[in-house]
Amino acid sequence: MAKQAVLLLAHGTPETVEQIPEYLRNVVSGRPLPQTVVEEIQHRYSLIGKSPLTEITMELARLVEAEMAAGGETIPVYVGMRNWKPYIPDVVRQMRADGVEEAAVICLAPQNSRTSVGLYRRAVEAEAGTAVRIDFTEGWADHPLLAEGFADRLRPLLKEMSAEAGHPVPVLFTAHSVPLRTVQASSEAGSAGENGGQPRHWPGEGVDPYAEDARRTAAEVARRIENMPEWWFAFQSQGASGGPWIGPSVEETLDGIAAEGVRELILQPIGFLCDHVEILFDVDILFTEYGNKLKIDLKRPESLNTSPFLVRAVADLAVKGLSRLQSDGKE
Repeated sequence: MAKQAVLLLAHGTPETVEQIPEYLRNVVSGRPLPQTVVEEIQHRYSLIGKSPLTEITMELARLVEAEMAAGGETIPVYVGMRNWKPYIPDVVRQMRADGVEEAAVICLAPQNSRTSVGLYRRAVEAEAGTAVRIDFTEGWADHPLLAEGFADRLRPLLKEMSAEAGHPVPVLFTAHSVPLRTVQASSEAGSAGENGGQPRHWPGEGVDPYAEDARRTAAEVARRIENMPEWWFAFQSQGASGGPWIGPSVEETLDGIAAEGVRELILQPIGFLCDHVEILFDVDILFTEYGNKLKIDLKRPESLNTSPFLVRAVADLAVKGLSRLQSDGKE
């Protein structure tokens, strides 16, 4: 029987402010960035101390390995990062050296965009070659344990704030924005559709699922909350690269919410699994201050981090991926 393993993939984050220039070069694939952008990111990191993404992901891997072992599967779980250490190619090389022949690969970005998640997949496959057979989970935005994990984090804060306010407090769900060009069809794809004459499909691939995946996760979380109050969805953390990013943005959504007279609001990022700069700075500092200016008391639930629901969701995806590899290997 082939030796199997699990590989979890994440964005990666530097350990120090001084490492940020090198890290950002990895993020933008070596393209030059204005020095003002680099300095702004360094400033944000300095305000939160550091991003705990790597440590949380490593702990998640340990817990997933233990969860699978409890279910009778003694399978090693590796972690690879796209933009920082441990880099994906280095980890896949280690897996090969360890004799791994088959791997269930899961990107810790449940909402699948071919141009972002696709980069992770290409990095794995380029290093795995023919030595390691890969089962890559394309997306898991509607996994029931993912939605239940977010709902589990939301319920206590919703109950607390609604009791204090004397009425149901509404919720704003968010996911990371991406450049519009990454989810639009290329000019070579298909015939023009209804959207302003713009074609809607990638060549041979269909519609990029990211925006709909993100909204579907939000809807699945809302569906699990008894007497769910009014809720909205927005995209956060638009970057500094040229061209438009998908929206609506959190800022313009907060403007509209404030205009409706809302004074208490829960913001829950459902496009991120753990604390990192887009949570600890963008939400806890930037959006909280923006809300205060609009006279909105804005709070967020705890991130999933190493939630038991998240651990079980990832373990479930891993077991299913390994099972598919076993079944394919018998054919």
